[in-house]
Amino acid sequence: MEYLRSILPPQRMHRSCTRGSLVVVGLALSLGVACSGTPVTDGTTHEVDVAVPMRDGVVLRAEVLRPGGPGPFPTLVYRTPYGAHAAIDDYTTFGRAVERGYAVVVQDVRGRYRSDGEFRPYEHDGKDGYDTIEWAAAQPWSDGNIGTFGLSYPGAVQWLAALENPPHLKAMVPAMTFSTPQNFFYSGGVWDLSWAYWIWANIAPDTRVRKNLPGPRTDEEARASWTPLQSRLQDTLPLVALDAMQDVAPYYQDWLRHPPEDAFWDFAELRGRYDRTNAAVLHLSGWHDDNYGPEGATTNFTGLVRARGGRPDRTALLIGPWVHGVGATARTQSGEREFGPEAAIDYDAVVLDWMDRHVRAVVPHPGDPLPVRYFVMGANTWKTAAAWPPPSRRVTYQLTSAAPGLPGSLVVGTGPVPRAGARTRLEAGPALISQFVSDPDNPVRNPFEEAGAHDYRSLVKRADVLTFDSAPLDRNTEVTGPIVAELFVSCDCRDTDIWARLYDVAPDGTAYNLMSPGLDVVRASYRDPAKGRRLLEPGTIYAVRLDSLITSNVFMRGHRIRLQISASFFPNFSRNLHTGDLETISARRQKATIRVHHDRTHASQLVLPLVDTKGTK
Repeated sequence: MEYLRSILPPQRMHRSCTRGSLVVVGLALSLGVACSGTPVTDGTTHEVDVAVPMRDGVVLRAEVLRPGGPGPFPTLVYRTPYGAHAAIDDYTTFGRAVERGYAVVVQDVRGRYRSDGEFRPYEHDGKDGYDTIEWAAAQPWSDGNIGTFGLSYPGAVQWLAALENPPHLKAMVPAMTFSTPQNFFYSGGVWDLSWAYWIWANIAPDTRVRKNLPGPRTDEEARASWTPLQSRLQDTLPLVALDAMQDVAPYYQDWLRHPPEDAFWDFAELRGRYDRTNAAVLHLSGWHDDNYGPEGATTNFTGLVRARGGRPDRTALLIGPWVHGVGATARTQSGEREFGPEAAIDYDAVVLDWMDRHVRAVVPHPGDPLPVRYFVMGANTWKTAAAWPPPSRRVTYQLTSAAPGLPGSLVVGTGPVPRAGARTRLEAGPALISQFVSDPDNPVRNPFEEAGAHDYRSLVKRADVLTFDSAPLDRNTEVTGPIVAELFVSCDCRDTDIWARLYDVAPDGTAYNLMSPGLDVVRASYRDPAKGRRLLEPGTIYAVRLDSLITSNVFMRGHRIRLQISASFFPNFSRNLHTGDLETISARRQKATIRVHHDRTHASQLVLPLVDTKGTK
């Protein structure tokens, strides 16, 4: 798995050659690492507005780059809603792929830029991706061996196409993308408010141009106009009343009318369908990627391994400390936290080494290293493993009573393990509880606009946040893998959200988050997703299990492990109204008192995967 050889310091980003209808240029990009294939240094052909017909008659358009020479060439396909021409300008992967002897198809997805049809995010990308892959394989300049790559939306479309099982797809590198709409459009049953900004800043400008609608028509204008609109767009209740989206994104209102368990979302579900592809898959994400990224990469990797009989051959997992984006993989800092020179990788080389091995079948360095490689924050080093998650020892920390502004403790010990969805009637008499009042009109706000690790110590002071700290650790403690918060919760309301955020607290008080918001939330009415939405009965204690938290971090000696519980984290995600009404279609809201229980039969706890740090490099 040659991608492992590419965990090297990044090279400077280069902009690609000038484009035209048919351009022949010279490529002289410095790779900075040994190429698995033979570099191509003579002229390359660059075609634009190449028509690619879909099965329903809609024509999508692409730019095609081909090396000099007679061909045919192994071929890479990249599909994007952000503009094929912009992608070629912004990223160096395309030019470096041509240097290695690949033809590259860079396509606008349906309804975007030069492609015909109506844009509805992700809904057509399975069949359209299949048709594009098979079209590319049939071209006289292609040898029929196809690979796909891309990050975020260009990563998601690879999976959607792969599940259609195009016969010529040999390999793919879907980076920083999802596994399920239940942790993409929603998280734990809570609507992801970042979709509004994504549409406004990235999608709406081209839509206005295509439909001759008023408003910002460039990405720059859209981003500049966001600031004065931000509060209105984020604070609107019900969410479906967001009129600014109706003309440019009618599908947004469609989304909001479908709860997370609705079969409507099946078009974006990957789980349970991994046996539909035989492609070699490299899953790539970052610990501070958007919430769906690390969960998506690990879920898709483990699901694919299971679908292939437990054999990890032809699939691999790579997770660094990065935030979302190709450029982030070349940086050593995420947010405020510096991870050292080893944190950066050469993304282009990672992608192209994988393609050399599985599309071109070039294996210059025999032998397969372990398929899992992950970055351990805090220790600031890479580790490898034969499987995900790596071997660990599950250690339980019980939560002791806390009050807003007065942290409770995380104490090693075991108690009854709550069964998700279990409930008990709250009896009169003494009880060990921690409680706070949640107000939808004054939600817990994320003080940081940028992704990554930030110092969240100020949240301890909020009246609607409960904090639980371990004692200072007497040794370096590595936590790697899935993390579970098992909580017993009651409320004087019909519904609430439970956030359980994990922090690394330094001796000076700095409290760094270990993941992006969204992995650490569950809506109480979705406490047992398989049973659908079930409202709460006031005065009843419910077992609520949060099992999507995931990280790899060494808490250094003297540091503390912190868990914070709240009922909101705004504006990353929507607010629970506490009335039992959904905020997507209602504005009726009320304050609510949330209780976390700690008695002997309701022992709320945090379960961490502790990894032996002996031999950590």
